[in-house]
Amino acid sequence: MKGRVIKTTGSWYEVKVGEKLIKARLRGKFKQDNLKLTNPIAVGDYVRLANEKNQPTAVISEILPRDNYIIRKSTRKQHFSHILASNIDQAYLMVTVRSPRTSLGFIDRFLVSTESFRIPSTILINKVETLTKQKDLEFKEELHDIYAPLGYPVVELSALHDQDLLAKFKPGLAGKTTLLAGHSGVGKSTLLNRLIPNATQATQEVSKFSSKGVHTTTFAEMFPFGEDGYFIDTPGIKEFGILDIEDYELSHYFVELRKYLGQCKYNNCKHINEPGCKVLEVLEQGYIHPYRYENYLKILSEEDSHR
Repeated sequence: MKGRVIKTTGSWYEVKVGEKLIKARLRGKFKQDNLKLTNPIAVGDYVRLANEKNQPTAVISEILPRDNYIIRKSTRKQHFSHILASNIDQAYLMVTVRSPRTSLGFIDRFLVSTESFRIPSTILINKVETLTKQKDLEFKEELHDIYAPLGYPVVELSALHDQDLLAKFKPGLAGKTTLLAGHSGVGKSTLLNRLIPNATQATQEVSKFSSKGVHTTTFAEMFPFGEDGYFIDTPGIKEFGILDIEDYELSHYFVELRKYLGQCKYNNCKHINEPGCKVLEVLEQGYIHPYRYENYLKILSEEDSHR
């Protein structure tokens, strides 16, 4: 029988088969397209499974090919990666301007990952009601100025206080599998609880000492939303590493660089200091935001062991 993994808890998986939920496990090792993974099965995976004899549980025998996935560096094993979720239709990256502050580098790394599979992405700026300092308000506006012209919708919200959250989000979530990602403490679980009350995800205030969030979601989980829609909540991400992207490919995943590919003098141009580089020309003219270009260079210069 065929089902979809909606929750992972270590070595056990909850699989939705029709209207039933079945607890299943893996037997043996699976080849994963040359990926070194800490989790062979991810939330969102479609699998084949068979009931265990005289048991209410099942064994997963096959992981069906993935349409796409979002991946990050493993926090436990060097050179290994961790799939956050697979087979998703769109991604929401929740960010905050303060407590904790989300860096532009983190945002750009996430967007490179979604662009590599052409997954539409939206940036959610949460906790806007807490912003009173001029520098924080300016950073919030900068997020609009940088990402909205590139085609990434930027939405301001207060997951804790907004009264119209369901009306705001329901049309865009209907019938789609949506990934919700971000640092610990940005308010992912709070938003999920407001949109799907029976999700009952634990929430915890950000540490006033470190301004960092506390992990409240420990495993990824997929929650039904409306008709045929799903919301995937993921554990908070401290660092988003870029994996399996070659140097020459990276510019393909920066949308403002992509439009100029093929216009450089040299085919293998990395857009660093090469003569006749079209990207450097339009950067000088102000058509590419300098912060985005800086982050492109930072990702490009990272050693393979950190990518």
